[in-house]
Amino acid sequence: MSIEGLTPKQIVEKLDAYIIGQDKAKKAVAVALRNRIRRIHLADDIRDEVAPKNILMIGPTGVGKTEIARRLAKLVNAPFIKVEATKYTEVGYVGRDVESMVRDLMAVGFNNVKKEVEDSMREASLPKVEEKLLDLLLPGSGEKKEDEKGEGEKKEIAPLDNSTREKFRQMLREGKLEDREVELTVKRQNTMPSMEIIAGGSMDDLQSGMMEIQNMLSGRNHKKKTLSVREARKILTEEVLDSMIDADKVADKAKERVEQSGIIFIDEIDKIATKNANSSGQVSREGVQRDILPIVEGSKVNTKFGVVDTTHILFIAAGAFSLAAPSDLIPELQGRFPLRVELESLSKADFKRILTEPKNALTKQYSALLATEGVNIVFTEDSIDRMSEIAEELNSRSENIGARRLHTIMEKVLEEISFDADEHEGETVNVDAKYVDEKLTGVVKDQDLSRYIL
Repeated sequence: MSIEGLTPKQIVEKLDAYIIGQDKAKKAVAVALRNRIRRIHLADDIRDEVAPKNILMIGPTGVGKTEIARRLAKLVNAPFIKVEATKYTEVGYVGRDVESMVRDLMAVGFNNVKKEVEDSMREASLPKVEEKLLDLLLPGSGEKKEDEKGEGEKKEIAPLDNSTREKFRQMLREGKLEDREVELTVKRQNTMPSMEIIAGGSMDDLQSGMMEIQNMLSGRNHKKKTLSVREARKILTEEVLDSMIDADKVADKAKERVEQSGIIFIDEIDKIATKNANSSGQVSREGVQRDILPIVEGSKVNTKFGVVDTTHILFIAAGAFSLAAPSDLIPELQGRFPLRVELESLSKADFKRILTEPKNALTKQYSALLATEGVNIVFTEDSIDRMSEIAEELNSRSENIGARRLHTIMEKVLEEISFDADEHEGETVNVDAKYVDEKLTGVVKDQDLSRYIL
């Protein structure tokens, strides 16, 4: 979907379909997104001067930080990746370097553009795929035969061969040969060596890359398989589309899209904050912050698709900040996240809405899952109230894990019916407050038990 025609209000409305509450965070990302459209319409001399206003989301786990960023990227069809700040290490230590997040984003952008180009060419590829399938079904029928005298001249296909090929073509189009088996030489998965081992990566990347190169040089990157025509068509379609696509053009388009509309969501950024400069293990944490800084500020990163400029990539960082504060980040990094949004803890009313309103609400998910086995689950109003009340109580009494608490509660409530679903085919099961209490009351009252189970 294009964001060209979406106003900030419409963006918030679309996010409301999946995320309950957190209006401040939704407004912040909607404005940031709209500003990208406004920037495109600026004159060339000022466009490059307008940098995105990066966002720092602060709030407990399970309140919607990651979901807002993920739904936003899906809404606008922008290259998007979610990374964990804790998996990066300072330059000089073993582990992933921070530049790999840009390389990962570029890979996502390339695959997105490639898929779009493939979809646009799929119809044009059908005749070529059909000819390849006929060659597999009738080996040699599509080739021209050499003159027996060895004069180098070639004769056209014999009329009998031609008519047989046309009969097979007709049968193929009518779907009569879908289960016929053919032998196809296919390329092994992941046989292209990754050049990212040169640009920087872990020891695992290096080892797998060297193994891929070894397989390619030894000729072990192809193998013969016996497949049905139906399966062979899928593989041949991908091969034909690969041959039709100009990878350089795809890379150029993907690079432009990543640079102008890419979104990187850095989760758990509070885990690399340093509360006390003298504390152990802080050198690496501060080092990661210093390494992230130039990426967020704007720098050029080498990728296997070309050099990517990160100046106009939108960065959204998030963290619970329960043990550290945003002020514990190094000042330069704080300055690169000028928009700060605090997400609120979820209340009983929020849990109730989460269980019923979103398109992917948990009650709808479980009803659909059990309906596949002929069991009709009906959640009454009082059962929704009771589960929401228990979720709020548990979050306030033990760790606040936000909406994720509802997953544990729903699993516990529906554990038995999910296990015995095959014995209740055709039945309607009413889940009311009494049913919820039967499954949960004992666990909820025992604080030690609820800490482990719920």
